[in-house]
Amino acid sequence: MPFYEVLSLILMSCFIAALFLGYPVAWLLAGVSVLFAAVAITLTTQFGLDTFLLTSWVKFSGIIDRFDAIMSNWVLVSLPMFVYMGLMLDRSGVADLMMRNFVKVFGGIRGGLGLTVIVIGILLAASTGIVGASVVLLAMLSMPIMLQHRYSKAMASGIVAASGTLGILIPPSIMLVLMADQVSISVGDLFMGAVVPGLLLGVLYMIYVFIVGVVRPDIVPPRPADAQKLTLRQVGMAFMSALPTFGLILLVLGSIFFGIATPTEASGLGAAGAILLAALNRKLSWQVIRQVGIETTLTTSFIFAIFIGATVFAYVLRMIGGDELITEFFKGTGLGPTGLVLLVLGVVFVAGFFLDWFEIVLIVLPLLAPVIKMNGTDMTWFLILIALMLQTSFLTPPVGFSLFYLKGVVPKGVTIRDIYVGIIPFVLLQVTMVALCLLFPKLILWLPQQMYSSGG
Repeated sequence: MPFYEVLSLILMSCFIAALFLGYPVAWLLAGVSVLFAAVAITLTTQFGLDTFLLTSWVKFSGIIDRFDAIMSNWVLVSLPMFVYMGLMLDRSGVADLMMRNFVKVFGGIRGGLGLTVIVIGILLAASTGIVGASVVLLAMLSMPIMLQHRYSKAMASGIVAASGTLGILIPPSIMLVLMADQVSISVGDLFMGAVVPGLLLGVLYMIYVFIVGVVRPDIVPPRPADAQKLTLRQVGMAFMSALPTFGLILLVLGSIFFGIATPTEASGLGAAGAILLAALNRKLSWQVIRQVGIETTLTTSFIFAIFIGATVFAYVLRMIGGDELITEFFKGTGLGPTGLVLLVLGVVFVAGFFLDWFEIVLIVLPLLAPVIKMNGTDMTWFLILIALMLQTSFLTPPVGFSLFYLKGVVPKGVTIRDIYVGIIPFVLLQVTMVALCLLFPKLILWLPQQMYSSGG
């Protein structure tokens, strides 16, 4: 085996080993990469082990160039704006108002409380895109009510965790922004491609909850005996409470779809819209503005720290021939385009048990995407399949972040076992949605094609 391939394998092995020791990912990525850069330069210059490495490391200064490229990337400007929009909407009280009014409308039907949580989860996903905020908010608003109405702890936990996780898929999604940047395709294409699968996944959740309510009333109780009769006024109040959120969604996604604004410009519109909603709901104050500003800065810094570290890691790995090693491996499998896509989806699914979506998008995706692209696969379709599969990474232990968010705010008596049992059916539904999009690519590609035909 050539020396550069051995060095690539050692680099990847050291990173994985150090990751399990609990070191911060951002510093680990950059630190291991720079260390191996120094090792490679020393070996090639002192011992002349490989002239390929010697000529490659003349470009070592390219690491500094990558920093500049990241910080001056216009597309990435949308990240702090979308984060700010989500956090400000979380403080606006809109979700609390929707929950109270939607419970009155759906609470009387079989599985109505669960359906309410999923509907609000979809609306929050399309207006915030922040998984942590959505899971915590839904848990605090709905878990006590569902447990009071005798929903099983596992079922209530699964509904909340899965519904809150929709925020990473349904646009505007910061994950889709990073994926588009890594593979150099249009953010608008990914946003449009994720709309139908994201909404259908929410519908699958709702169908599942309704069926369980029919088959297992001990888990999802039937209509309460004291449920009030639904009135036209209650329906009207529910509609009016959801109207501001619909308006924000239309402002962001509609401006992109109709070609009025770029995704970056739409992120600014969304942040301004969230501030306006907080003001109209009398929740805007200097304290809220300061708190949201600090949290946005911390979240954005965390994202960019990992982003810079992952960029250095990918650059170093590429310079020592790691991408060639991976390409040769996948070519050696003898699989066709569909088989390669299935293999990559399997790798992402397994990686999701141990890695956060940040690491998968910023490390794994840039290494695997070129192999898929060489086979003529539509990259919008492929990336949305990856995004759907990455949904599972939020719900699968031991590194399922939605599970951590949920455990931190659930009422007393709800154990981690309840949460783990509750998410299993929803992980299966997520994998089912991936299979549907594999069988019917139009579920992903139809809306982007409509955008092209309309001149967007």
